[in-house]
Amino acid sequence: MEYSQSEILQTVAMTEMEHLDVRTVTLGLSLRDCASESMGRTTERVLAKIHRYADRLVETVDAIGDEFGIRIANKRIAITPVSMITESASGDPVELARAIDRAAAEVGVDFIGGYSALVHKGATDSEREFLDSIPEALSTTKRLCSSVNVATTRAGINMDAVRQVGIIIKEAAERTSSEGGLACAKFVCFANSVEDNPFMAGAFHGVGEPEAVINVGVSGPGVVNYAMKRAARDLPLQEVAEIIKKLSFKLSRAGELVGREAARRLGIPFGIIDLSLAPTPVPGDSVANILEAMGFERAGTHGTTAALALLTDAVKKGGAMASGSVGGMSGAFIPVSEDAGMIEAAQLGALSLDKLEAWTSVCSVGIDMVAVPGSTSAETISAIIADEMAIGVMNNKTTAVRIIPVPGRQVGELVEFGGLLGSAPIMAVNAFSSADFIRRGGRIPAPIHSLRN
Repeated sequence: MEYSQSEILQTVAMTEMEHLDVRTVTLGLSLRDCASESMGRTTERVLAKIHRYADRLVETVDAIGDEFGIRIANKRIAITPVSMITESASGDPVELARAIDRAAAEVGVDFIGGYSALVHKGATDSEREFLDSIPEALSTTKRLCSSVNVATTRAGINMDAVRQVGIIIKEAAERTSSEGGLACAKFVCFANSVEDNPFMAGAFHGVGEPEAVINVGVSGPGVVNYAMKRAARDLPLQEVAEIIKKLSFKLSRAGELVGREAARRLGIPFGIIDLSLAPTPVPGDSVANILEAMGFERAGTHGTTAALALLTDAVKKGGAMASGSVGGMSGAFIPVSEDAGMIEAAQLGALSLDKLEAWTSVCSVGIDMVAVPGSTSAETISAIIADEMAIGVMNNKTTAVRIIPVPGRQVGELVEFGGLLGSAPIMAVNAFSSADFIRRGGRIPAPIHSLRN
């Protein structure tokens, strides 16, 4: 890739004034060759491999950030879904979880994702035991992240798994009640999960991926927000889309430059760049503020689903124009607690759980970092998940839920998670029960349009 002087200067300006950062450089690492019949032996192999590939990751990426003058916020690792490497190992998978967490601390990464299972059409006996281990694993570790894929367009929705995930989330929240249910912030439930996602908490290294790979996540809602605020208030929407598309192009170029240089220095193949507008609690670095700059009093009001569709589509088009390596989820994230504009909109009553569900149909993922009352039942949480999974399955897209039933908290209160996780207003859920539907279990069949052969 070649860069002009003007493009470099524009990138510097976006970095210094408009909150541009490379949100994460993520090492994807296969652990399939670490499996054994003993959990202890498997753990030894996993630790050795993480150190072999990741010992130089943080220092290398930090050096690149300093040299290029681009903030690189996080260094992360995504590993093979752990349920796959513990399938035939005797012992407690939580021991492996804690060891992986220690290894992440030793190599200096912020998070390590992949304490995961893919159970969209059913679960083995070992996978069911693994799912039961997730609350303890997340509540006794700091950097470890977990995900479960319970649905795909080709398989339908595994409602037995959806029901179990509701129980997992409630238990994880109770185990970390003194921290506001923080363990739930490290857990995601997916439909149509992708194998090369560099963002947490849902990242894992898919079975179709190589031995090791460098993936990059670029985030620039502050850049887009800055441009939208400077644009004419009566600018036609197709021209708004053009502005976003051109910015997305520049963001992708900057991210790919960092990713390819990291891959070269580490001697690991470059994989993908995920261009997802991922907000932070920093004022202005907000997807909600972008929507409001398009002409809305508050994010969440009527018309914002259409605006979010425009935003997500323009981001994808700009990224695809800039690079042949765009992957992951690439679009717009809507994590409530991590977006200052969404926090305010939720507190004012402009943004509801139902509107977030509607946004899911057009954005990158779904109901993300949403706090609900601690009294919310496991069945209600499962029902919220089922709705999100249905949107993903029927629209052949990735959807996800990261929801936190905060023990002891009620609607209208605010829970502080700190750092990039921000603070979350407790949002209301529907008071009527879905329990009998969830208890039916079974599987919601795949839609007719999944039959494409």
